[in-house]
Amino acid sequence: MFKRVLVVMENEKVNTQAVYYARELAQRMDSEVSFLMLVEMASLDRTWLGSSRGAISELDDRVGRQMAELSEDFLRLGIATSAALRVGDPKQELFKFLAERPPFQVLIWGSHEELPGGASRGHWMAKAAASLECPLWTVSSRRSS
Repeated sequence: MFKRVLVVMENEKVNTQAVYYARELAQRMDSEVSFLMLVEMASLDRTWLGSSRGAISELDDRVGRQMAELSEDFLRLGIATSAALRVGDPKQELFKFLAERPPFQVLIWGSHEELPGGASRGHWMAKAAASLECPLWTVSSRRSS
C-alpha cells in the first residue's frame, strides 16, 4: 500500500517540530509527504481579485520558496515531497484539496504547537478533524509535572 503524509499549515506559519515529526514518520513508513499551505482571504469577487493580483503573486512566490526549503531535507533523505498553496476559506480549501487526491494515512497540523485556542474553542481545524478519514496529529510541548 502506498503511504502518504499530509502536513497542513496556515497563513505562512510553520512549526519546525511538526515538520521534523513528518520527516521521521515518512522515513519509518516509507511514505511521501505533501505540504499544504492554507492562506485565509476574503471571498474572491471581481473587484478584490483585480486589485490583489500582485499580492497573490507575491504570496505564491514566498510560499513557493518556503515549501522548497522544507522539501530540501526530505529530498536529501530520499523522501518524495509535493507542495500546494490554497487561498480562501481554510476549511473549504482543505476539503477540496483532499477530494482531489488519493487518501492520506495521517494529517499533521504544522502551523502551531497545538491548535490555536485548543480543540474546545472551535478552531476550524478542530472542527474539520471530525470529518477526516485519517487521524489528525498535533505536536505539543512536553510539560514537566
